[in-house]
Formats: sequence, structure tokens, C-alpha cells
Amino acid sequence: MFNGSETTATILLILLALGVLAWGFKRAQPYGKLGILAWLQSVVLTVPWLLFFGLLAAGIYFNIVGLLFLIVVSAGLYIYLGKLLRAAGEDELLQERSKKLLNDQQPATSTETSEAKDTVTAEQSPLPSQSQNAAAEIAPIPEEDLKSIQEIFGIDTFFSTETIPYQEGVIFKGNLRGTGPEKVYERLASNLEKRLGDRYRLFLVEGPEAKPVVIVLPSSNDPQPATASQKALAGVLFVATIATTLEAASLLLKFDFFNNLERFPEALPISIGIWTVLVAHELGHWWQGKRYNVRIGLPFLIPSWQIGSFGAITRFESLLANRTALFDISLAGPAVGGIVSLLLLLCGLLLSHDGSSFQVPSQFFQGSILVGALAKIFLGASLHQTLVDIHPLTIIGWLGLLITALNLMPAGQLDGGRIVQAIYGRKIARRTTIATLVILAIIAFANPANPLILYWAIVILFLQRSQERPNLNEITEPDDTRAILGLLALFLMAAILIPWTPGIASRLGIGG
Repeated sequence: MFNGSETTATILLILLALGVLAWGFKRAQPYGKLGILAWLQSVVLTVPWLLFFGLLAAGIYFNIVGLLFLIVVSAGLYIYLGKLLRAAGEDELLQERSKKLLNDQQPATSTETSEAKDTVTAEQSPLPSQSQNAAAEIAPIPEEDLKSIQEIFGIDTFFSTETIPYQEGVIFKGNLRGTGPEKVYERLASNLEKRLGDRYRLFLVEGPEAKPVVIVLPSSNDPQPATASQKALAGVLFVATIATTLEAASLLLKFDFFNNLERFPEALPISIGIWTVLVAHELGHWWQGKRYNVRIGLPFLIPSWQIGSFGAITRFESLLANRTALFDISLAGPAVGGIVSLLLLLCGLLLSHDGSSFQVPSQFFQGSILVGALAKIFLGASLHQTLVDIHPLTIIGWLGLLITALNLMPAGQLDGGRIVQAIYGRKIARRTTIATLVILAIIAFANPANPLILYWAIVILFLQRSQERPNLNEITEPDDTRAILGLLALFLMAAILIPWTPGIASRLGIGG
């Protein structure tokens, strides 16, 4: 059985997942077949992990081969259900269009004919209705520009019915027409640029009534490059992180760096290893940012005495086109950093032997399901000893995986929070942020001897809890492959952060 904070964290994660599934089913029911299919997609990917962690919490080890088989089967079912969902959506769209066509062909009474003429006139006219005229009088956008913006809408893209002032721009409520939100957005944005150049930005987002709305804001509201003071802060944090990585390295080597500056060469290799992971992480963001023509701002590194650094706060200095771009840029950082960390860990385990320069207690490998399982594969019977000789790369790789996992937590503007926002939308991302902070707070207070979790929870609460700003096209969702990759990243995060139970670790021979 789990002890203390381990038991609490695992049970809370399972209850949270079950609660999300039940809430999802309740939300899916009103949407009929489409809703149930979408809900089943989330179920088939969640059940294998609920089963695994549930049995783990009960002290029962589930064969890893069986788990992998379940994951492969669930991924196949997910893709199959995705195809059914798309087919059902197309059928429903065809049915709606057929009904509309039949209704249009029915003979109309004189009153109906008059109403139809009014409707056609309203649809063909680019001018706003009475409520739109009233809104235009107080809209912050100049009247001439507002009329030009209203002219981009039509019956084959987005039929605007109401104009509402919003911040420095306006919101257009109405009905989304056309073949799909992505193509509609492209046409609207292109028409807006042709009429008014680069002066305004068009956002297609989900409104409070779960219906698409269009928001137009001046381009002056775009994300701005870092100011001189922000650049100075980034420089200060950079220097501070150099100091904390050296201090963390020296503590691993059992001396205090600041009281033994002459031992700088001893701490340097581990510090460089930590920096390798940090740089790889940021290069991953930069790589995908360049692909989508998104400027990535200077990283604001977060120093940590215990592990050197928690990673960095990375700003987007450009608007993102859609949720797919948000997903790819957000995942790229932890993917590249995680792969580098995993390679360092594997190299360290391969190079470890009796007499290696580093010694750690065998219980060290109980602190992570993933690290412990890999250590068992490569080190075997050595884990039965009280102290295990390992290569320093093992420690560097483990620290890199820990930094990666912390940044994959599904909260706010962390990479994990952005991934959840990209796949599931802003509402779900807001709920996972709250749930993550609650779980971290419970773990921190249940285990006060380790301040690491509390420190990270405070960092998220004050610096990273808010969501990323909306993308230009918030309606179009990432594809099924990205949804699977996102879930895989979140599950790997859990496998890195969740420890083995002493009972299972003992049966597997992990720890003396």
C-alpha cells in the first residue's frame, strides 16, 4: 500500500480521472451519438492507466507487458472511434442541410414571404441591424473601419446577427456557415486583411453559449517583444540559475559550493549536464516556433537549490494561428528535453559499474516508476545492495527527466497546461489547473520535510496559473495523433513523478 502523501496523491489522481469521465458523460448526453462517441474516446485512453495506478495503489503489480498491450489496443480504438465520430458529424451536417433545403422549398404564405425577403435582404446587406447600429455608436473601432469589418461576413461564412463592443474591439455574434471553421476563418481573415491591411486581428472563438463568435481587435494588442527591464530580469535569472545548478551539483557531491569555491571544477560537469537539458528544452520550443512563424521570447529561468532549475517561463511574442500550433510548440520543448534526459540516463546506466565515481542509496530508484524500472533492467542485482555505484550521467538524466515532468504538469502556462488547453479547450484546462494546484498543496502539506513540491506550487500559483491567450482560430481542434501524443506525454509525466510503493519495489528488487 502507499504511505502518506504517496497514497493520497494516487487516490486523488484516480478520483479526479473518474470524476472527469463522469462529468464528461453527463456533458456528452445532450449531444446524442456525437457526444457519446467523443466521450468514449476519452474512456478508451484513460481506462488502462486507471487500472494500472488503481492496482498499484492497492499494492498489486500489473504486468508491464499487459499494460503495453492495453495501451496499443486503446490507441487503436481511439483512432477507430475518431473515424466514426467524423463520419457521424458529416451525416448530421448533411441531414441539417437537407432539412434546410426542404424548408426553403416549401411554399410560403404572404407573411412568410415577407419575412424571407427581409432575411435575404439582411443576409445580403453588409450593414448591421438596429442592435448593431446601436453598438457601432459606442464601439471603440472607428465607424468606417467597423463597416468595412462587417462587410467581410456573409451567408456562406459567418452570418453576423449582433455587434457588441469588447475591450478595444468588437464581438460579432451569429451563425457559423460554410464547410468548416478552419476554411471559414481563412476566408474571413483574408478578407479582413484585404480591406484593412494589418491594422486588425480576427479571432474565431467559442462564446459563452458554446457557439462560435468572431472577435476583432486592433493589432496594437498583439504580444509585444520583451522590454529592457524584462531582458534585464531574464539576465539576472540566467546568472542565478548558473549559481543554483553549481550549488545543486555540489550538494550531490556532498559539499557546499559557495563555501568551497576552489572545488568549482568538480561541480562543473553536473552543472553543464543540467544546462544541456535546459537548452535542449528551449531549442525545442524555438524549433517549432520557427516552423509556425511564432516568435519565442527570452526564457525566464526559474532557479532551484534542490535540482538546479525548474525550467523556464517562455513567452510567445506572436499570436498563434490555431490550437495545433499551440500543441506542437508546447510539446516540442519537453519532448526534446525529455529525449536528451532519457539518453543521458540510459548512457549513465550503461556506464555504471562497481567502482563508479558516484554512490547513491538503492532506495533512490524507488522515487520514480520510470527511472526505477529502467534501473532494474540495466543494473539488475546491484539494486539489492544498500549503496549502488552509478555513473554521474545517471543523476544528470534523472534530474533532466524531473525538470521535464514538472513542466508537463497540466496547469496554467506550463507546457502541460498549454497541451491540455490545445487538446481539450480552455474550460478543461482551467479545471486541470485548479486540480493540479490542489493536489500539489495536499502533497506539500502531507510531506513538509520536502519543500520542493510546495515551492513549485507557489511558482505556478503566482507566475504560471493563468492560461495562454486565445489563438486566432480557437475552434479547430488538433488531430487524433496529437491527442494521443499529448496523453502519452501526461502519462510519462506521471510515471516520472509517481514513486514505487515499498512493497512492490521490494518484490521487484528495486532497493535494498
